[in-house]
Amino acid sequence: MRSRLTPKENYLRLLYGECPEYLPLFTMGFPGFNGETGCRLVGPSLFNETHVLSEPNGRLDIWGVKYIANRETNYALIPEPNNFILHDVTEWREVLRTPELPEGIDWDRLAAEDIKKAGIDRSQTALMTSIGLMPFQQLVALMGFSEAFMAMFEEPECTKELLHHMADVYLPVIQATLDHYQPDIMYFLDDTASANSPFMSLEMFRDILLPVYDRLLKPVRERGVPIAYHNCGKCEQFLDDMVEQGVRLWDPAQPMNDLLGIKKRFGNKLALAGGYQWKPPINWPDYDEEEVRQSVYDCIDQLAPGGGFAFVGVALGGYGDETAARVNRLIAQTAYDYGRDYYLK
Repeated sequence: MRSRLTPKENYLRLLYGECPEYLPLFTMGFPGFNGETGCRLVGPSLFNETHVLSEPNGRLDIWGVKYIANRETNYALIPEPNNFILHDVTEWREVLRTPELPEGIDWDRLAAEDIKKAGIDRSQTALMTSIGLMPFQQLVALMGFSEAFMAMFEEPECTKELLHHMADVYLPVIQATLDHYQPDIMYFLDDTASANSPFMSLEMFRDILLPVYDRLLKPVRERGVPIAYHNCGKCEQFLDDMVEQGVRLWDPAQPMNDLLGIKKRFGNKLALAGGYQWKPPINWPDYDEEEVRQSVYDCIDQLAPGGGFAFVGVALGGYGDETAARVNRLIAQTAYDYGRDYYLK
């Protein structure tokens, strides 16, 4: 028996605390996956079009931070090392360039173009838009990790002023996105933990970051749009607060967290997207296909019962690694095939 739900309807069950009819795949975590897509991240492309400057050896973000990408970064954009623009947080007003929204933005046209470019059918695929500002990561991009931590510790009030100033810039964009894109889901990102521990105490998180998050997410909550939240590493101590902020799905839900304990604590109030871990063998690029498949089965059997779970997982090795790309496709296809009838058995 096959589900009669569309991919969108099935995916949104996660966000509303219901058990899906088949296992959803968090496809943002599957590079090149061509299977069924229940959700797609779309726009708004406003800042990318008007404020990100293209340069031969990198690009500037809207605050003036230079980003680079090369083979060493696995072609992911990162702030250029040793080129941080803010060295004293008390001087942010003199250093930071504040972007201004262009006058006369045709938001309806922008939304229509972004959705058309993505090529999605909204009756079949949930549309997810992004908050845009990542408060902690933006502070690190401006100052570097060491100086950002010192700013939070030595100058907390000045740091708060900077982060709330950034929020002031983004709030009109968030509101316009809600009004004109009419998203099914809003995506919020901010990595505040390493693989071993959070970057900060819960007290500092609540004092400095949580009020900024609250401002950014308040219009989303008021609209009743469920929030998906990205935070890598061992960040489980922040989840209670984020669920109160309206978060209904957390990715990548990595195994260094107590995932079974979290699933038991929140039930289907918080969907976990992730949970998968497979490390390439010592003799990489050789690998055992059956071992990869079994690792997918084991992950799904552990976290999928009762719902509240979307599978996501990729092999280590890098996006430019052809063997890793093959393994990624195998992982995605195995999860899709195994999960298609998972809740109909």
